[in-house]
Amino acid sequence: MYIGRFAPSPSGPLHFGSLVAALGSYFQAKSHAGKWLVRIEDIDPPREVEGASSLILKALETYQLHWDDKVLYQSHRLDAYQDQIDQWLIDGHAYLCECTRKQIKADGGFYLGTCRQKQLKDASQCAVRLTMQHPIESFTDQRYGTLTIPEALAKEDFIIKRRDGLFAYNLAVVLDDIYQGVTEVVRGADLIEPTGRQISLYKTLGHKPLRYLHLPLAIDDSGNKLSKQNHATAIDLSNPRPTLLNAMRFLGFTIDDSILNADIESIVQWGVENWHLLQLPDELKIKPPFSNDAL
Repeated sequence: MYIGRFAPSPSGPLHFGSLVAALGSYFQAKSHAGKWLVRIEDIDPPREVEGASSLILKALETYQLHWDDKVLYQSHRLDAYQDQIDQWLIDGHAYLCECTRKQIKADGGFYLGTCRQKQLKDASQCAVRLTMQHPIESFTDQRYGTLTIPEALAKEDFIIKRRDGLFAYNLAVVLDDIYQGVTEVVRGADLIEPTGRQISLYKTLGHKPLRYLHLPLAIDDSGNKLSKQNHATAIDLSNPRPTLLNAMRFLGFTIDDSILNADIESIVQWGVENWHLLQLPDELKIKPPFSNDAL
């Protein structure tokens, strides 16, 4: 059975770019008669905004994107992340690292394995790195074919727990996708580079890697991605139709005149029935189309 997911971080309300990711993952899952899960990735408290999780879920409901099963909060999975790290430390597959960002930048910007043989013991002063056993320099995207990852990045022993004690995104997302039985990840093109590390984690864990589909990234007039960090405007919850239609146009839909004034639920269902990957734009970074419907 197909199982997809949408996994936002609660660092602010949904904006246009995150709506595109939600729609793409929803359409892909439902067009395969599959399940669509929602996971709140709340393991980075310094970046989180109070009340954002509730705002995100409210926005999804307003846009008639209804999830299957209970919402999973990563903050409830911390013991699972730590148990896996402890096992790798015992097995010698992970190690403590005291290198700072400044030191790594001085070495050329990539970590060179400096602490791999040091056998450091004071975890309170260190990050935890996983020894790279399965470097991934390219992978197949379901729409865009072979996507490459810089060799130095692919071979790097990467952090699975930060010096500040917070768990790393790559570790948590892979363990959670396995836990939830996800079969394909549909997300924005800004997450192409971490994909290699995540595939290598699947191999390290003895699991078959997932399929991946990266959606075009919505950018502003300056070429920056629409994101909460760049103060992207929250999507309109009082009049969702124009924003929904524009997000669907961004995903390559040619909207039928007959659906323009339909209710939100009918528009979303039309999207499920008419979704196909070849409609996605050729470029992985594009500026959103804002038609008169958004005025």
